[in-house]
Amino acid sequence: MTSYFFKAVASDGKVRTGSLHGESERAVAGELRRQGLIPVFVGLTAPVGARGLGMELRLPGRSRHKDVLFFTQEMSTLLNAGVPVDRALSICSELTQRADFRPIVQDVLRVLKGGRTLADSLGTHPNCFPEFYVNMVKAGEASGSLAVVFERLAEYERTRDDLRSYIISSMVYPALLTLVGISSITILLYYVIPRFSQIFAESRIPIPTPTRILLAISAWVRAYGPFVLGGVLIGAAAFRVYIGAREGRLWWDGFRLKIPLLGEALRKAETARFARAMATLVANSVPLVQCLNISRAIMTNRRMADSLELVAQGVKRGEGIATPLSRAGYFPPLASHLLSIGEETGRLDSMFQKMADIYDADTRAAIKRFTSLFEPLIILVLGVMVGALILSMMLAITSINDVAA
Repeated sequence: MTSYFFKAVASDGKVRTGSLHGESERAVAGELRRQGLIPVFVGLTAPVGARGLGMELRLPGRSRHKDVLFFTQEMSTLLNAGVPVDRALSICSELTQRADFRPIVQDVLRVLKGGRTLADSLGTHPNCFPEFYVNMVKAGEASGSLAVVFERLAEYERTRDDLRSYIISSMVYPALLTLVGISSITILLYYVIPRFSQIFAESRIPIPTPTRILLAISAWVRAYGPFVLGGVLIGAAAFRVYIGAREGRLWWDGFRLKIPLLGEALRKAETARFARAMATLVANSVPLVQCLNISRAIMTNRRMADSLELVAQGVKRGEGIATPLSRAGYFPPLASHLLSIGEETGRLDSMFQKMADIYDADTRAAIKRFTSLFEPLIILVLGVMVGALILSMMLAITSINDVAA
């Protein structure tokens, strides 16, 4: 089904906007009428000035993850305490810390009171509650274990957020160090070295070869630096467009997996994400092929995600999941061995959970190895470059003093 944006008027006269999944615009309009809304606009593009339901489209990714985590934790606590679903949603809307997320929770409650299930109500906000989340809630409603499902979703969101935060915090220092080093060298070449160039030109003495090379580099940077910077920016924009297309994204995701150390960390991070999603879905009796399709949608590396299509085909043929996963060639070898044991013992959900824990820890170790090698390498390279600059200038100053003496 396609996601359509809509703008409608509620019985209280307030304008509601957002998105709904449907076969056609007519079907979405009919669904809006069943919810007691009068459709004003239904289309593939968002209406101008969208508010309310459509607000999730503008929530920053980082803030959205935090809001969903907080919402899931609160729902888990309230449902385990025996609070009815509608009352739990009402309380969550009051407890939500960010004002721009509160209307989303309120609108989920409105749709729920209109006769829809909680899963369908959450599904009206796909940017906040993805297919994985909605299917988990749907499975919980079908089995009567909604409180348990929200507890597992809270654990899943919390673990995923912790791993994401660890990766980002680990890469901040190397990135900052690189930026400061390149900026310092650029300032030296663009502003400081030319001042010495005037002194050497006025002294009319032979300039040492290292200093002459340095002055030539500085002159080139001053003459062509803006053009190089512009070319880099244009190249970066073109690269973003290229990887935005499917073919470009597949090439880029495949290339990243081949980078020494970093590729290993990315592979293990994706495996951990896949395993944790599968553990949560399988534990709630979601069919295995459907689990694979949902997990495929939440993975960020398209190469590894697309390989799950072959795994799903193998499951349909009755091969189980361990053998097709090994044949896919993108997941670590240990993963297929663990799943093989899980199939033999009939504890596939717990083995997926064990697999997620293993690769969470391995991801952290791989990221730590990468940064422990990358940081000294950056310091060494920048130190050599700055040292060469200083040495070249000192040679020139020494030669001036020798002539003056």
